[in-house]
Amino acid sequence: MSFDNPDDSALRALLKKIRNIAVVGLSPRADRPSYCVAKAIQGFGYNVIPVRPATAEVLGQKAYAALTDVPGPIDLVDVFRAAEHLDAIVDECIALKVPALWIQEGIVNEAAARRAQEAGMTVVMDRCIYKDYVALCT
Repeated sequence: MSFDNPDDSALRALLKKIRNIAVVGLSPRADRPSYCVAKAIQGFGYNVIPVRPATAEVLGQKAYAALTDVPGPIDLVDVFRAAEHLDAIVDECIALKVPALWIQEGIVNEAAARRAQEAGMTVVMDRCIYKDYVALCT
């Protein structure tokens, strides 16, 4: 069974519904893709929650070492980590009952994505949240 992303109408609905986005692997370096994408989606009005160990703050927001350290609701987890880290991230998302998981462009782990779907999450894989927001919501 192969993994299928939600269609454009489902992606548009997801992007309009969410507010709090935990960005796992958000770099404090302005030249990194995670920083550029997070800054852009913050500019679209989303509350960006940085999740990165040994980092105090990114984009003016307090950073947390792990998803389990984030206080308050997480509507979507956006992942900027290598595919081999996805299994552990999916485990955290399932434990926290996170409703949606977005795995950034270039990152593919079909088994982890399917496991997240089977746990009831909306899952998007190998796509850029910034590009999809611009294409579907502006």
